[in-house]
Amino acid sequence: MGCYDTLLSPQVASFAFGAHGMLIGGRWQSAQSSKTIDVFDPATGRKFTEVPAGDAADVDLAVRAARRAFADGPWATMPAAERGRLIWQLADRIEELVDEFAQLESLDNGKPVQQAKAVDVPEAVARFRYMAGWAGKINGETVGLSQRGEYHAYTLRRPIGVVGQIIPWNFPLVMAAYKLAPALAAGCTIILKPAEQTPMTALRLGHLMAEVGFPDGVLNIVTGYGETAGAALAAHGDVDKIAFTGSTEVGKAIARAATQNLKQVSLELGGKSPVIVFPDADLDRAIPGAAAAIFFNQGQTCTAGSRLFAHRTVYEKLVEGIHSEIGKMVMGPGLEAGTTLGPLISAEHLDRVNGYIEIGRREGATIVSGTLPRPRGGYFVNPTIIVGAAPDMRVSREEIFGPVLCVTAFDDDELDAIAMKANATEFGLAASLWTRDLSTAHRMAARIDAGTVWINTHNHFDPALAFGGMKQSGWGRESGFHAVELYSSVKAVLAPLN
Repeated sequence: MGCYDTLLSPQVASFAFGAHGMLIGGRWQSAQSSKTIDVFDPATGRKFTEVPAGDAADVDLAVRAARRAFADGPWATMPAAERGRLIWQLADRIEELVDEFAQLESLDNGKPVQQAKAVDVPEAVARFRYMAGWAGKINGETVGLSQRGEYHAYTLRRPIGVVGQIIPWNFPLVMAAYKLAPALAAGCTIILKPAEQTPMTALRLGHLMAEVGFPDGVLNIVTGYGETAGAALAAHGDVDKIAFTGSTEVGKAIARAATQNLKQVSLELGGKSPVIVFPDADLDRAIPGAAAAIFFNQGQTCTAGSRLFAHRTVYEKLVEGIHSEIGKMVMGPGLEAGTTLGPLISAEHLDRVNGYIEIGRREGATIVSGTLPRPRGGYFVNPTIIVGAAPDMRVSREEIFGPVLCVTAFDDDELDAIAMKANATEFGLAASLWTRDLSTAHRMAARIDAGTVWINTHNHFDPALAFGGMKQSGWGRESGFHAVELYSSVKAVLAPLN
């Protein structure tokens, strides 16, 4: 336990510091190997609990349980409206426990508890509620055929089956909702593998789903390392689909493993998102917007606006303004009131981010770091601006996944030239444009190679709006009906009428 335990409610402390098992077929159990994983508070670096270290044997048990629930259990015959009702009830319970989930997320991940309460928990609730509405609206269609004769032809949309879902540590609760909600609405059964660093809210969700009445085996949770439990899930021959959010490197490994039985794959991967500020931008919005784009969640966001392209006429004001925004931040443990910038997830990740800052310095860029008071212990790093970062520098090309912003000036280039600079990356997840000119905004939006383009905002999500990447940022679209499509398949039926 850490020195901030007194900031937790008794209910959260009891759950967080208690014994934990994996959920398989409605039972909470230890790993077959009896091995465990230590879980640490990023604000102190201290262990606060442990969870089972599941591996291939546990994944196999979970897949068997999910298959039984899909093929033979009450989930298979449950009316769609009933599925939707259960998903909605789950959303209601999460909302009722907003303080509990926010504290768990802050303890586990390090993020400011007020952020978790204002953003993460409401976003998860919204995901479940939105997808609850889709459960009873998943339909096929009648088809008018092109050939002569009388036929009755139609399609059916059916759940894809047993799905494996692997979620990251940066938004544990939100990413669980992104994955679980559409899969449940479609009628699938699930094996969820949370990140080994942040299993708490996934385990709490497992308890809540049992409480509101989801049948045994619909959700199974295997805690474990990516290279063991995650790899076994991706390669398992009786898993019909794998959904992953995380790094591009791991996403490629999952795609290779999935070829063993040609299971369907959806991937939401890395990013190096451009933020482009034109000379006519409203700087009163663009400065805090660009700062939030990179420093929100300590920069540990796949859509983080890590590359800022500023027109030379506003360049200095932007850099000065963003540096001023850093000065307003309060760095500290996420559970402390007033904290706006928490720790990074781990000592390993802290070394990675600090290593990139040093790489930028060695490559010849200018480092402008914040000077926020840094708490003792924990995995804290000051927000950093790297100015004069050339496009070929590693800090400009590689995903840092921390509060590090690379800033580049541009002159009166044509839109195509600016778009080429923004597109000069292997990633294509998101981008934002800051301008008062609607023509510039929409012409530029069409040219940017990204799954999402925001205009005069950044990191604005909605359950109804498609989200996903281009290029090496992933496959498939989450949110909206696109997410339901990821967890369903279409069957064509044809009958001659003569």
